[in-house]
Parts: sequence; structure tokens; C-alpha cells
Amino acid sequence: MPAVFSPLLSDKERNKLRHFQPPHGLGKQFVSRRSLLDELFEVNHIRTIYHMFIALLILFILSTFVVDFIDEGRLVLDFDLLVYAFGQFPLVVCTWICMFLSALLVPYTLFHLWSQNQCASSGHSTTYRLLFGSVFLLYQALGLGYLPTYVVVTNNFPPASCFIIILEQVRLMMKTHSFVRENAPRVITWSKDNTSPGPVVPQVSQYLYFLFAPTLIYRDKYPRNPVIRWGYVATKLLQVLGCLFYAYYIFVRLCIPQFRSISLQQFDLRGMVLCVFNSILPGVLILFLGFFAFLHCWLNAFAEMLRFADRMFYKDWWNSTSFANYYRTWNVVVHDWLYYYVYRDILFMSRKRFRTAAMLLVFTVSAVVHEYILAICFGFFYPVLFCLFMCFGMMFNFILHDQRKGPIWNIIMWTALFLGQGVIICLYSKEWYARLYCPVKEPSFFEFLKPLSWSCQRNLSLEV
Repeated sequence: MPAVFSPLLSDKERNKLRHFQPPHGLGKQFVSRRSLLDELFEVNHIRTIYHMFIALLILFILSTFVVDFIDEGRLVLDFDLLVYAFGQFPLVVCTWICMFLSALLVPYTLFHLWSQNQCASSGHSTTYRLLFGSVFLLYQALGLGYLPTYVVVTNNFPPASCFIIILEQVRLMMKTHSFVRENAPRVITWSKDNTSPGPVVPQVSQYLYFLFAPTLIYRDKYPRNPVIRWGYVATKLLQVLGCLFYAYYIFVRLCIPQFRSISLQQFDLRGMVLCVFNSILPGVLILFLGFFAFLHCWLNAFAEMLRFADRMFYKDWWNSTSFANYYRTWNVVVHDWLYYYVYRDILFMSRKRFRTAAMLLVFTVSAVVHEYILAICFGFFYPVLFCLFMCFGMMFNFILHDQRKGPIWNIIMWTALFLGQGVIICLYSKEWYARLYCPVKEPSFFEFLKPLSWSCQRNLSLEV
């Protein structure tokens, strides 16, 4: 996607902020540019598609009101599902504040102390490097890894509240890693050259800005817009809220009625096939909503409030003719982190000898983290997404590679994506209801790993 400069910048400011080079070696370059959908929505033909989705939301709301009025004889304006999903919200806020403050204070303090020790005792630099590195990894594992998960599990957070904490946990771990990974070479280079009074340690304000900035790659400075458009911020936040209610009505009208009845039936091949195909529509709608709400609206709202000018959070993934290109363009924010800190670092350490192994590790890390998030938030381990990532994802990455061009490959990509969404919605929903209908008498780690959807229906059929 070509770089598009913000119209809010003058020519002088555009030239000044045109390229923000990485501090050491080649890395991601931040450029002032708009999000792709903001550009496309200026075209009336594209904006009409956005209006069609709004019309569909209105129909969902009307159908819900009409059905409730017929069944109850009155309008039922309750949102029990939303209230349940975001339950224990005050505890969620307290947990997030503790996580954020620890991510702000602990890594920065450790890095600052390590850099000062590099100045004072060059003879023991390796020892201090191992010591502070070990303490940092211990903090990552316990402070950001174990403790938030322990709070979520012991307090039995509902799904949406759990997603807030676990996604923030992963985000802060990736941010702190990037901060240390980008700044450590400066201190090490200074300790070898020793040509300046002291190593360049970022200011705490720069680190604080990075923790809020919609990027996972640390830089001391980013291209900035001169003003904040508060009307734009309000629009994006309202769109996030609209997407939240959109997802609510999708679950109420398309998912819950279907899976309540399906979960009471025998789980055979016919039921599996019907379940997957009936789940494609809600699955695809949720995919679009998740992309639009988070990668476009949420990140752009924070970028605008922070005057963060590089808005390339995604590319035109919908035009992909290969899964390799889809993986690179769907979520540019996460892809950049995986590319620079997993794939490229492995190539650097192996002297570019294990490209396939590096790619496999990137897929494995992504699959494990995705499955970890779902397992903690849903309360059960059902590695559907992991298998789709590691089996079909890897296979399609090599079969549908970048040399595949033409409309037919885009159709194949969309077909596989639709089927994948149907499988995910179907199997995870059936497992969720199976654990409601057939609760575990004595919860254990084994029961957490054991799928119940394969046996719950048989027990119910015997009882009926």
C-alpha cells in the first residue's frame, strides 16, 4: 500500500517526519499515512457496503424486538448476555491498572539499572547482563504471565472480561519485550565503544507513550499529527460500541437458538456438517466485526488521541490471492512483532540457515498464544484453532503462496476462510454448551483438557 500522508501536515512537517528510521540496523520504518478503510470510505461505492451492514444491524434489532413482542406481549429491552459477558468489571479495571503499572515501572527500572551498571563496571558486563536478563524474564513469567491468569481463573471471570485481561496481558508482554529488545543494543554498543558520557536511555515519558501507542515496535519517536480530531475519535468509539451490539444480536439471533437445540442432539457426521455450514454466516460476520471494531476503529481512536500518524494497522487482506499474503496483511501490528522479534532474530542467530524452521516457529508461537487466550477465556482446552493454524494454516501457506495470482485464488482463499470460521464457531459453541448441560462433578486439570461435546449428547439421549 503506498504511503499516504495526512492532510493535517504541512509540507515542511511531512518532509521532517517522512521516515522514522529504526535505531540499529534495518527494521520497521514508521511513515505518516492513513488507514486504508478511511481512504476507501471516501468512495461512495465502498461506503454503500458499510451502509448495508448498518441496515443488516437494524434488521437484527427489529427482528429481536418483534419476536420478543410476539412471545412476551411487550418489548423486552434487556441485555442479559452483555451484562453477563462483562461481569466483574470493577475487578477487571483494578487488575488492568496493576498490570499496567507493573509493566510501566518494572521493565523500565530494570533496564535503567542495567544500563547504569554497564557504565560503572565494564569488567562484569556479562554477569550483569545475565542477572538483569534473568530478573526480566522472571517478571515476564510471573508478574505479567502467571498472576493475571491466576486472578482470571480463581475469580471465574466471564468471557468478555477475561478477554480484556488476557489480551492486555499478551500485549504488555510483547511491548516490554520490544522495549528491551530495541534499546539493549544501544547500551551494548556504547559499552564497547565508550565514546559518549553514557548510554542513551529512553525517557520514561517515551516508554509511557509507547505503552499506549497502537504499535508493538518501540521507537523513541514516531511520526505525529499536529492536532487531535476529537470528532473522529468520538466516531470511532461509537463504531466500536455499535460493533459490540452488532455481535450481541448475532449471538442472540443466529448462534444461541441454534446451539441450544443442536447440543441436545446426537453429534454425528450429518450434525457436524450442518453445524459447520450453519455457523459460517455468524462466523464471517463476527470476523468482519472483530476486524472493523479493533484493527480499524479502536486502534485509530487511540492513534488519533495520541496523534500517532502511522495508521497502517492492516493492509488490503481481502484482496489476497494467497494465505501467505493474508497472514502478512490481516494484522500488521502483530505481524511486525513476529517478523522482527521471532523470524528475523532466529535468522540472525542461525546466520540465515533455518528459514523454514523460523517460519514454523512463527506459526507455532502464534497458534499457541491464540489457543492459550481461548482456553483461559472459555474455561476449557479444545485445540480447534491450534489445529487449524498448524495443519491447514501451514499447508495453505505453502500451497497458496505468493506466486498464485488471479481471481480464482482469491475465491479459494475466501472459501477456506469461510469454512474455517464455520468450524471455529461450531466446535467451540458446542463445547461451551456441552459444559453447561453436562457439568464436571469434580473439576481437575484432566477435565479441563477433555472435550465434553463428544460424549455429552450421548448421555442426554440416554436420559431422554
